[in-house]
Amino acid sequence: MRSSVKPETLAALKAAAGEGGWLDSSSDLSAYTVDFRRLYRGATPLVLLPRSVEQVATIMAICDRDGVGVVPQGGNTGYCGGATPDESDSQIVLAMKRLNRVRHIDPANDSMILEAGCTLAEAHAAAQSRDRMFPLTLGSQGTAQIGGNLSTNAGGTAVLRYGMMRDLVLGLEVVLADGRVLCGLKCLRKDNTGYDVKSLFVGAEGTLGIITAACLKLFPMSRDSVAALVGLESASRALELLTHLKGAAGDGLTTFELMPRFAVELTVEHVPGVANPLTLGAEWYVLVELTSPNPRQRLAELLSESLEQAAAQGMLLDAAIAASIAQSQAMWKLRESVPEAQRRHGASLKHDISVPVSRIPELIERGAELIRRLVPEGQV
Repeated sequence: MRSSVKPETLAALKAAAGEGGWLDSSSDLSAYTVDFRRLYRGATPLVLLPRSVEQVATIMAICDRDGVGVVPQGGNTGYCGGATPDESDSQIVLAMKRLNRVRHIDPANDSMILEAGCTLAEAHAAAQSRDRMFPLTLGSQGTAQIGGNLSTNAGGTAVLRYGMMRDLVLGLEVVLADGRVLCGLKCLRKDNTGYDVKSLFVGAEGTLGIITAACLKLFPMSRDSVAALVGLESASRALELLTHLKGAAGDGLTTFELMPRFAVELTVEHVPGVANPLTLGAEWYVLVELTSPNPRQRLAELLSESLEQAAAQGMLLDAAIAASIAQSQAMWKLRESVPEAQRRHGASLKHDISVPVSRIPELIERGAELIRRLVPEGQV
């Protein structure tokens, strides 16, 4: 298929991206035209890899002038195909991976300014270099980029304590569709000046503009942590346990990840090195983690006592508390390997549904019943 993008437009875009800032051979383009799950495949005549916000602005102005579609792409770890061009070969891909500088870290303000192409792992390292923590954690953090985390309003495994990506951003620098640059990198904790414009771009999937940099919130480093894997008879019991642990640990409760028995069994079966530390065959499992910046918080003792109380009240069937970093990492490997196990098991349908926490058991029960009725050969 011949691209509808005019040769003179392509030439102008290449000039804007500069030497080493573009790809147009079929062998190079293929990596940018398929999604992470390899479900969506498209075509593009050109991939641009800008190094500066000025280059992004020039590129967007040219595309706006000549009516060329732009598909921004970060680490390409999404499950929905949002970073994949369509099959028309009329859209250019704007890959952000070279826009990856750490511009500024301010420990006293608990903030840092990163460019959108920084990976989440690089954000963690930048924060840790100044004895701070950036709390967003994903299984794909070695590849996923800050711009994509913002554009999809990522949640991660610490959302219970720290909130979504929207809650972790103080300011944004954004290039609008016509090439204008919105400079909003204010790192203010208190800002009552008019509209919260930055929130429009968080979760917008790049439809309103290209995020090129962000001022992000930092937090004190965790000095004490403890993890446990808990077996329960139902999702309703998990909700009771969540309420109980919130009351016992307060903000110390960082992670509460609910997994069905089938997911755990799949992971143990398909992923080498994964094991279930619990002996009883529970129908549901929860990975719990408590953290604190205070090294003398005695979290292991707190969690042990809280789980004993919960067991006495019939909330749980079994529990294993990690006695070492290695055991904690093994529990996390069990949780984070579930998507890999699904891929190895066979085809799967993904979803990302939000309901109030209090209605999660109802969602699971009604949703599972619906699937059993519509797809009786499927496994939930």
